[in-house]
Amino acid sequence: MPPKKAEEPEKKPLIGRVGTNLKVGIVGVPNVGKSTFFNVLTKSQAAAENFPFCTIDPNENKVPVPDARFDYLVEYYKPVSKVPAFLNIVDIAGLVKGASEGQGLGNAFLSHIKACDAIFNLCRAFEDEDVTHVEGEVDPVRDLDIIAEELRLKDEEMMMSNLEKLERTVLRGGDKKLKPEYDILCKIKTLLVDEKKHIRFGEWNANEIEVLNKYLFITSKPALYLVNLSEKDYIKKKNKWLIKIKEWVDSHDPGAIIIPFSGLFESKLADMPDDERQAYLNEHKTTSALDKIIVQGYKALQLQYFFTAGPDEVKAWTILKGTKAPQAAGRIHTDFEKGFIMAEVMKFDDFKSEGSENAVKAAGKYRQQGRNYVVDDGDIIYFKFNAGAGLKEAKKK
Repeated sequence: MPPKKAEEPEKKPLIGRVGTNLKVGIVGVPNVGKSTFFNVLTKSQAAAENFPFCTIDPNENKVPVPDARFDYLVEYYKPVSKVPAFLNIVDIAGLVKGASEGQGLGNAFLSHIKACDAIFNLCRAFEDEDVTHVEGEVDPVRDLDIIAEELRLKDEEMMMSNLEKLERTVLRGGDKKLKPEYDILCKIKTLLVDEKKHIRFGEWNANEIEVLNKYLFITSKPALYLVNLSEKDYIKKKNKWLIKIKEWVDSHDPGAIIIPFSGLFESKLADMPDDERQAYLNEHKTTSALDKIIVQGYKALQLQYFFTAGPDEVKAWTILKGTKAPQAAGRIHTDFEKGFIMAEVMKFDDFKSEGSENAVKAAGKYRQQGRNYVVDDGDIIYFKFNAGAGLKEAKKK
């Protein structure tokens, strides 16, 4: 007898908004280098001054996601148009102790974080007499404590407000339909209030995640940790705070990614001509951290992309991980999803190793995939669909 097919694990919905236009917010206490980082990351000119709350309204910009596969396709086809994937970045005002109770920019600040889908927790690990620190001495571990606690307290406030409303309708009014939602909020209360943990560390099933996605709690959002170093420490790859920051993250956010960088170093690189920049990097035997930060931020949003490629256009189409072929086709045009027939798929590695589309076909590596095909990151896809007047191929937008 053939072996039994292993049961596929339950596929849980993702915590957070469903969509492809998702955002990463830069969060930190004042004067840790958020706006400087935002400027070099997005090559924009948001104000970056040495005083708290320099950023009041959030600045937003997008940055292309670096990908050698995209660059290869552009070089191969030399298309008229080239469109990479983009990561949306939001620079948010500095958070201070007591923000959950209205200190600093208080509720406005926290609402800006709520509108984002992932968080870059940025902390400062450099001394500079010319750059003040709102809490006095530089202490990134203390700053991380402040951020974690203020976000938890804000979620606690929102949870308690909604729990009290449900208590009136469920416990006193006898509304059985809302009882499951009430129970889930009670579970959230245990996590936030009793255990003082962030929501993303809870064990949630599909029904519970649906409720979480209704409220979009701040502490349910994925987080990455960016450590702003002096240029000297970044080049030497040494700093007295790095071990302590890692210990804090291991304790409070196990498995989270930590990326050291230097805002000053990146600013200096951004102002250099290309040849001078590369010579400077070679001299100091180091690299920019920006590409890694962008890629990891994109991955934190559970996003990926597939390519359409040809002499007219090479384009990366952003989709959520786990997206099936018809829905991926719908990113190009809704008609492609409605009339979906098949997806003709090449793996990028096959295309590169074989040298051409025809060579991929000759090698038997060109696949025709149906409705249940889950698109892989970096697939090169041609969609076929029925528009009512016969078969059409969709290679371009």
